[in-house]
Amino acid sequence: MKSALTVLVALVVVALAAPAAHANESIWRDLRSQDGLVILYRHAIAPGGGDPPGFELGDCSTQRNLSGEGRQQARAIGRELRKERVPVAQVRSSRWCRALDTARLMAVGSVRPTPSLDSVFTASTARALRQERRTKSLIRQHRGKAGALVLVGHQANIIDLTGIAPSSGEGVVVRMDDDGQLEVLGRIPAP
Repeated sequence: MKSALTVLVALVVVALAAPAAHANESIWRDLRSQDGLVILYRHAIAPGGGDPPGFELGDCSTQRNLSGEGRQQARAIGRELRKERVPVAQVRSSRWCRALDTARLMAVGSVRPTPSLDSVFTASTARALRQERRTKSLIRQHRGKAGALVLVGHQANIIDLTGIAPSSGEGVVVRMDDDGQLEVLGRIPAP
């Protein structure tokens, strides 16, 4: 009886895991074959939350930064993109050090600091809406273009854009549809 239960549990686990693996394969295939796709990555692991008192944009010593594990995670994101043969058209990043470091350590292209990707965690509603409009404009401008646009930013920004709260190092794949609406195609789990 015990071995039959073990086999049943194993079959259920395999059955539940299969759709997730298939969805992931589908996302990789889409990223290789479709134009106009964008990956919204949350920066890699940076312990804590928000920014410490005394935060200064140009001084990484005043910011929450990637841990050693976060640096390894950022490199692993890049390795995964290369392994899956995802063509990367452009890489843009928030100007926060943890996002810039993530984008640079991914090593999938030169990194362009982009203010609209800066954290909106403590931003006014008006500023957050302006940044969201500018980020959507970047995504709209990428419509029909070859290669993925990689945007590295922050959880709060991705929530505002998609309603999804990604974990550190997780990617959300999106595109702008024909009606100008942001469409979520899937997620890339953090490595």
